[in-house]
Amino acid sequence: MTTTLSGHSRGTSRPLVPGIYAPLPTFYLGNDEQDLGEFPESHPAIHAVRRRKINLDGMPTYIPILKKHVVFLAKAGIKPLLAGTMGEAIHLSHSDRVTLIKAAREALDDAGFTDVPIVVGTGTGSTRETIQLCKEAAEAGADYVIVIAPGYFAGVLAGNKKALKAFFTEVADKSPIPVIIYNYPGASGGIDLDSDLIIEIAKGSPNTVGVKLTCGNVGKSTRICATVCEPSFASEFPRSFVTTDVPFLVLSGFTDTVVSSLATRAHGAITGLANISPHTSARLYELAVAMVKDPSVFEEANRIQGIVANADYVMAQGGVAGIKGVLEKLYGYGGWCRRPLPRIEPTALKVLWENPHVQALIELEKSLALQ
Repeated sequence: MTTTLSGHSRGTSRPLVPGIYAPLPTFYLGNDEQDLGEFPESHPAIHAVRRRKINLDGMPTYIPILKKHVVFLAKAGIKPLLAGTMGEAIHLSHSDRVTLIKAAREALDDAGFTDVPIVVGTGTGSTRETIQLCKEAAEAGADYVIVIAPGYFAGVLAGNKKALKAFFTEVADKSPIPVIIYNYPGASGGIDLDSDLIIEIAKGSPNTVGVKLTCGNVGKSTRICATVCEPSFASEFPRSFVTTDVPFLVLSGFTDTVVSSLATRAHGAITGLANISPHTSARLYELAVAMVKDPSVFEEANRIQGIVANADYVMAQGGVAGIKGVLEKLYGYGGWCRRPLPRIEPTALKVLWENPHVQALIELEKSLALQ
């Protein structure tokens, strides 16, 4: 591994491995616009949290919630992604992101999960700021960054593959830590990177280590895997460091395609649903991996995939606020979104919570958590 000017090694001792990753929500205490960690002891949000019996231990008030959640997920085998779409990245300041990274790394290390990597969202509207956020994430302790296409000028960029390729190539080249490409048309003004472009970026940018496909396109995933999963890819297009025997991960953005995508050699998912059902998500991945070698597992894998797919579809309609609302009901924390994103209305949360597909997932999660 080489060392960058920032002092952070270009590479990591924490491999980016196949599996399930959860984009964590950012937990705000009350409908407050202060930067994270600035709540005074007299703030009413502190009293609300204490009433819910969350132990603050004298730390800045949002940090214990984040730490509690990241360790909860790690115990179930789920790896964290901070400052992504679910984490309201667009609402975070630079200092907010640094605070999140440092808190999560401390929590994981203190709980014995020193080998669990941290992925951080750093995509913004400009190449320049995206690179700056990559550097700040590395300095704060992130192991990987995930970068979405800049969507503000989507009318210009969407049809300009040369410009999109240049964006990801420059960011990957100048980031001190490895980059995951993030394809999410819904959050990037409709920009949808096709399989040819993603493969071109992977071949030409050795500091890219994967792609998250939040486009629901299993065919695209299959085409990318047909190239990057071939043994010849690793030898012809080596990464800039060695992290794993899988040089470039292909990850879904939804839990409802885990079985189908792994059957075509994909590597897992980065999914918001894992926040509320980490044991189920981990079990689904485990069965999908086993199914490739043992067809007898097919029936059970697809049974759980059906439960997860139905719940994923329903929960996706609730968005960030829906995940936070369900987390609040399940585990006692979730809270507000940052304005202008509204908190889910009580009636809407009731409908979401009582949906039979969501309840089926919750019952499955409870049973698997006890095993």
